[in-house]
Amino acid sequence: MSSSFARTHAHAAGFPAIVSIAPITLPSPGRGVDLQVRVSFPVAGDALPVIIFSHGNGQSFHAYGPLVDYWTAHGFAVIQPTHLDSRMLGLAPDDPRRPQLWRFREKDLAAILDGLDHIESEAPMIRGRLDHSRIAVGGHSWGGQTASTLLGATHLDPDDGSVVNRKDNRIKAGVLLAAPGRGNDLTEYAARTYPFMYPDFSTMTAPTLIIVGDRDVGTLSTRGAEWWRDAYDLSPSPKALFTAFGGEHALGGIPGYEARETTDERPQRVDAIQRLSTAYLRSALYPGDLAFSDTIATLAADAAPEGSVETK
Repeated sequence: MSSSFARTHAHAAGFPAIVSIAPITLPSPGRGVDLQVRVSFPVAGDALPVIIFSHGNGQSFHAYGPLVDYWTAHGFAVIQPTHLDSRMLGLAPDDPRRPQLWRFREKDLAAILDGLDHIESEAPMIRGRLDHSRIAVGGHSWGGQTASTLLGATHLDPDDGSVVNRKDNRIKAGVLLAAPGRGNDLTEYAARTYPFMYPDFSTMTAPTLIIVGDRDVGTLSTRGAEWWRDAYDLSPSPKALFTAFGGEHALGGIPGYEARETTDERPQRVDAIQRLSTAYLRSALYPGDLAFSDTIATLAADAAPEGSVETK
């Protein structure tokens, strides 16, 4: 089914206090540098559901404040790694790790899952406050592709053609923002640069919200904006799709409050994504919670939609 998603306005005032701790280091043999993460959480509250968020190409755990701050203010603990492709780490163009960046990214997320106790021990303010039974994963762009693997999507290993399957049953739900589509539709340049980007979404069974922009044409695919829908169209239910009207790859400004790469700056679009993603995860992680359906119903009444919602 589908419905219009209305224009909304950010509510900056009245949010509870939040805090971030960084860096927390996870030992990472074979990675060349230990994995560093940032943990953000509300000052008050216990049994916090967890979101592990994978950044886009070149970003770091400092990015995505518009999402992270909102989720945190609404009761989630958010853990962000800095992957090896981050501009902060400055890998040389000929660094031997570069062809394996996709593999390190996926291992980073698994390392966070395995290291939750260590993360809590390094940050006394959250010790004993994380709900290990309610963990979601999210990501933007390349981060969306990375996150999708924990939700059940597979892809071929470009080194030997084997199927890479990293599905983790500890992950209960996901939010994928501008996640790449089918590898068969990559441009020649993209196919050469990202040989791992051949996802099979037919095995992505976990409940997931996919968020795309209808003007996200980019240079990766020959199919234009429609390509970004593949994570929704080619995966089994339960899934939801939000298509942001006028949205380009930064989806109105989710990478940061003053991110240069935002070509479609629109606070109302960001606000819609904040509210919808929060409600979706709340309903997915707490069966019986009506936050998602209530949010759609409330926002769909506006005459100036920011996008449309489809579910299956």
